Amino acid sequence: MSYCIEMINITKEFPGIIANDNITLQVKKGEIHALLGENGAGKSTLMSVLFGFYQPEKGIIKKDGQEVKIKNPNDANDLGIGMVHQHFKLVEDFTVLENIVLGMETTKHGVLKMEDARKKVMELSERYNLSIDPDSKIEDITVGMQQRVEILKMLYRDNEVLIFDEPTAVLTAAEIDELLNIMKNLIGEGKSIIFITHKLNEIKRAADRCTVLRKGKYIGTVDVAETSKEELSRMMVGRDVSFEVDKSPSNPGNVILEVKNLSVKSNTSQKSLLNNVSFKVRAGEILSIAGIEGNGQSELVYAITGLMKSNGGEIILNGKNIENESIRNRTLTGMGHIPEDRHKHGLVLDYTLAENMILQTYFKEPFQKNGFLQNNEIEKYSDRLIKQFDVRSGQGSDTVARSMSGGNQQKAIIAREIDRDPMLLVAVQPTRGLDVGAIEYIHKQLVNARDEGRAVLMVSLELDEVMNVSDRILVIYEGELVGEFKPEEITVEELGLYMSGSKRRELNE
Repeated sequence: MSYCIEMINITKEFPGIIANDNITLQVKKGEIHALLGENGAGKSTLMSVLFGFYQPEKGIIKKDGQEVKIKNPNDANDLGIGMVHQHFKLVEDFTVLENIVLGMETTKHGVLKMEDARKKVMELSERYNLSIDPDSKIEDITVGMQQRVEILKMLYRDNEVLIFDEPTAVLTAAEIDELLNIMKNLIGEGKSIIFITHKLNEIKRAADRCTVLRKGKYIGTVDVAETSKEELSRMMVGRDVSFEVDKSPSNPGNVILEVKNLSVKSNTSQKSLLNNVSFKVRAGEILSIAGIEGNGQSELVYAITGLMKSNGGEIILNGKNIENESIRNRTLTGMGHIPEDRHKHGLVLDYTLAENMILQTYFKEPFQKNGFLQNNEIEKYSDRLIKQFDVRSGQGSDTVARSMSGGNQQKAIIAREIDRDPMLLVAVQPTRGLDVGAIEYIHKQLVNARDEGRAVLMVSLELDEVMNVSDRILVIYEGELVGEFKPEEITVEELGLYMSGSKRRELNE
């Protein structure tokens, strides 16, 4: 059997944890090979070993049957191995073209020659159907376009083995379809792809074979066409996982949040990002905002949570107008927020897990006394949440947040926000980047919050999630609400028509 990549008996350890425990991965030439596992199973670590970020304690790596030493990413690039990271490695102030050629610049007599680079980039872009504007700045383009830039970076370096680390975590449904087609085109051109994911639907759609890891150990490699989603999830989690959300009918009570005629204008132009948006969220219900990314959902959440100033309207929480209140006061009034960007708004990455758990409550007893932090109380509280919410980390409460997997970072935020027992829980993309076991758990937490009489406002791009978890759905398009439904009254297809602006209806009050 001819393998383009073999990782044999790889072991990688960090303080307090064996991230990879004697793992073997064999990738055939010309296949899409999925690497599946729960958050923290060791997938990204294994690929970081292959890409030269980490050196393994044990094991060998072979490229085309020959043993190789990969001491850093430059060695990997020289061997034709490229990687698109979960969190993109792009310079925001540079153009698309500048980012693609960075580190591989063509110079003549010390002068940068961009004409040749531009020609090669545009040829690659056309060949692989990756249409980009080479002169756009990274900060001005969508996440989906940024991903294309990352792919072109690899192709520009003539990489043969392409590693995609959770490539669909931040993409819309349409962008995911595009990406999977691009991956198949790349295979058609003779490339080989390692696809790190925990989305079973995508594995079924795109991958040829799949290697499963669980808690740092190798579970097995299977042929995707012959293996069901249920079998894959069982291999990944070690138990049967329910794909349906188990919930009783809602019993809405008092209005907890009322938004009246809320408008938000762009900082850079007079364009309205939100236009006279009004709705209510009641105790004991989950209201979802569905829409294609970029239609005002983020601005709506920012305005409600205090991250952005509105240009008109009222935000009433528990009968109190909080429009001019600080973020802290909104929190104290009874708001919890699971943010869209966990790194930017959810965690202080260089703080420990314990410090992150008390970010909103450190000034309250028992965490402080006479102005001094009570470390024993903080640690005791953090240990309880870690255990209760199954947050996996190498050193427990002392773990630095940055060193944790994305999924476990998300679990930590959810633990913190739900445990504060807010009257209103604003959950934005609560399961983004999570595996099926964690998704099942978080959906249960949202339903439990509802059943305990909390109001839940959820924003999600995952239509299955919207349909399964919601009691009511509002559709947003170009900053306006264009439809209100109960999940049982509408199909996913029809919901898509409202999200794209093809249909609209008057809202109930």
